[in-house]
Amino acid sequence: MERAPQQSSDSILATFSVDLLIQILDRVADSRDRKSWRQVCRGFLHAEALRRLSLRVLRLEALQGLLRRYAACLERLDLSACPSLDDHALAAALASGAGLWRLRSINLSRASGVGWRGLAALAKACPHLEAVDLSHCVGVGDREAASLAAAAGLRDLWLDKCLGLTDVGLAKVAVGCPALEMLGIKWCLEISDIGIELLAKKCQNLRVLDISYLKITNRSLQFVSSLRKLEDLSMVGCSHINDEGLQFLNNGSNSLQTVDVSRCENVTSSGLISVIEGHKYLQDLNIGDCFPELAPLFLSKLNYLRDSLTVLKLDGFQVFAPSLKIIGLNCRNLVEIGLSKCKWVTDEGVSELVAGCVNLTTIDLTCCHLLTNKALVAIGDKCKNLTCLQLESCKLITDNGLDCIGTCCSNLEEIDLTDCTMTNAAMKYLSRCSELTVLKLGLCDKVSDEGLVHIASNCKKLRVLDLYRCFEVTDDGLAAIATGCKRIKNLNLCYCTRITDLGLKHLSCLEDLHDLELRGVHCVTSLGITAIANGCQHLTELDLKHCHLVDDAGLFALGQYTKNLRQANLSYCQVSSMGLCNLLGSLKCLQDVKLVHLTQVPVEGFESALRASGGRLKKLKLLTGLRHLLSPGLIQMLQARGCRIRWVDKPLNLVP
Repeated sequence: MERAPQQSSDSILATFSVDLLIQILDRVADSRDRKSWRQVCRGFLHAEALRRLSLRVLRLEALQGLLRRYAACLERLDLSACPSLDDHALAAALASGAGLWRLRSINLSRASGVGWRGLAALAKACPHLEAVDLSHCVGVGDREAASLAAAAGLRDLWLDKCLGLTDVGLAKVAVGCPALEMLGIKWCLEISDIGIELLAKKCQNLRVLDISYLKITNRSLQFVSSLRKLEDLSMVGCSHINDEGLQFLNNGSNSLQTVDVSRCENVTSSGLISVIEGHKYLQDLNIGDCFPELAPLFLSKLNYLRDSLTVLKLDGFQVFAPSLKIIGLNCRNLVEIGLSKCKWVTDEGVSELVAGCVNLTTIDLTCCHLLTNKALVAIGDKCKNLTCLQLESCKLITDNGLDCIGTCCSNLEEIDLTDCTMTNAAMKYLSRCSELTVLKLGLCDKVSDEGLVHIASNCKKLRVLDLYRCFEVTDDGLAAIATGCKRIKNLNLCYCTRITDLGLKHLSCLEDLHDLELRGVHCVTSLGITAIANGCQHLTELDLKHCHLVDDAGLFALGQYTKNLRQANLSYCQVSSMGLCNLLGSLKCLQDVKLVHLTQVPVEGFESALRASGGRLKKLKLLTGLRHLLSPGLIQMLQARGCRIRWVDKPLNLVP
């Protein structure tokens, strides 16, 4: 039996076998506890390495060392947070674990520096590779696809927005990877019917296929209809597909369970009827923003799916009360209904719907402006298992409606009340929902510290809190949230103008905080930002736009402590060349930065800072006036490494 590496002779830990340590580790569920566990001693670290199946690398410089430690058992590797990853770095990392690889899945999304050489090394080093994600790698094209085709056992492949991919590259993948079960080629605009035809012939095991926004025609659906194992088909925004194409799916030769034809502007109810008639086991149907009004025949055909349909999304339609009554009668197993931006949705219609669909857990009523408290009373009375309720811009709903939801829907996990006329009373009612994880209160300008105290008192699981333009919230409210909701991950405080550095000091104890938005919080200075940087070291996104009192001191703190920061908006901050260079040079994970109206930074400062970023940036926002002032070589270098530059057409005012 293997023993843990020797500790001091008098340590009881030295007597534990690795097998025993692994059994102990298996009983540690929380990721933070597991991290603390492996820091106890080298024996614990060794046992954890033997049990580690997945790894997400946040900094490229640590990659080789981590792979040497974990390669023996690692099955899933996520490198999406390493923007500067290129062929050389990937090949070197793979070589560090040579002969030990059991890797089955790798996420390389947005790693635009990875090309065909790196992917060839990956396919060679990892013979058991089954899943690869190259989404948003805009430089990936046919040669990279050919390299991936060497991974014959590949089952899942995501190539969304790989703009260089054509029918030739897709053909290479189809021929080389006949076992493919899941494929995403969304936004691969050079793929045509020819590529889809060969794909359908060679990859008969496909279960999930996303061809959204491709310029394909009805012929592609004819080929897709031959995939007998296909369960999930997404073709969002395929403007050249119409009812004739959907009729090919009526042959019943496949086992479709999910169909998404949202934003297909040439599809009508006639084509959707064909899909329904051919697939009586359909579970998820999204037809949002296709045509204006639901036809009676389509509604009646939903009865074909009465035993199977669980998700129905009708965003953007005109939906009258009789239509919702028919849905309630014909789709009694629905667990999710999407009515976002649907016109003519009334209290009567919602009441008819929930009377039949009592199993609903997710209801999206965003921008259904006619709804009042009566609709919420009906939902609370019938939908006891409700977990998600979207009510953005339902301005006729008041606090009293939330009283019923808070009383009857104790399992509620997510609610969106953005732009609703809510007060602190509504927060008191919602505080009964102890399972609440997402609370959006943007533009609820009557919610104050008192309301946040109610939420903090019982909603201990809260992870996302949106207080956009909640002008009455002060530092005291943030103190309550920081004390009662310690698991907050995303916090939006944009334009909460009464918040000061003291409020940020309260928030600095939130160790799980990843996303903090402080746009327009004018009273915040670098002292507050330093407190956040020092206490919230897992921060990945930070918005400081219009924080005019933030200067270089704040940026130096961010550069020193927030090593995982990936997105930053510094527009209108009073920073200099020195602070900007330090930040962009220090943060190895930074991928997306907005640098508009930095009036204290000269052209030379922008030039130096962008070169200091080391080509890691994937998105960059600058004023148009800099386009002809920055050196062409710098711009070409950034774009060659996959950086998309957005030029903002506003006046340029820089220091001399």
